[in-house]
Amino acid sequence: MPIKVGVTGGIGSGKSVICRLFRVLGVPVFDADSEAKRLMATDAGLIAAIRSEFGDEAYDHDGMLNRAYLADKVFNDEQRLEVLNRLVHPVTIRAGEVWASNQDAPYTVKEAALLFESGSFKLNDYTILVTAPEAMRIERVVQRDAVSSEQVQARMRRQWPDEKKARFADFTIVNDGKQAIIPQVLTLDRLFRSKQS
Repeated sequence: MPIKVGVTGGIGSGKSVICRLFRVLGVPVFDADSEAKRLMATDAGLIAAIRSEFGDEAYDHDGMLNRAYLADKVFNDEQRLEVLNRLVHPVTIRAGEVWASNQDAPYTVKEAALLFESGSFKLNDYTILVTAPEAMRIERVVQRDAVSSEQVQARMRRQWPDEKKARFADFTIVNDGKQAIIPQVLTLDRLFRSKQS
């Protein structure tokens, strides 16, 4: 069974960039956010639960997830967002566990924005927190998603602050544009491979 490593970080921290580097090193990477979107469109039990909770309008006539409708329902309503997360997280976490058990590698990486918030970090052997200064994170997301800085800050408020995440993380990668990230990833790659041998 490979060692399981979780990678997380606040919006705009660059966790996807870090995970791409692990992929380049031949490490299998599970993208929990992409998998959650896939499961919301394909998992019959999850689809039924979302329809039951949010109405049939959550899916269009072709059975495709109506993202705009769902986003509108949960965007400014913490309780409704919590309900959606309670439906989606367990199914995604289970899928990640099955995926990890089927990998033939010294270790696997699971990328998840809400790794700590969902509690799924407890299923990993190690966790990595990717950090970057808040102003830099806001600027990255504004450029990437073509949204306002206020919208980015609203998303940030729904995630744990780095200070809280750091209390649970085993390792931190600093992605501030000053410290090179490749050496930080290579150091952790060597460490995880040595744990397996």
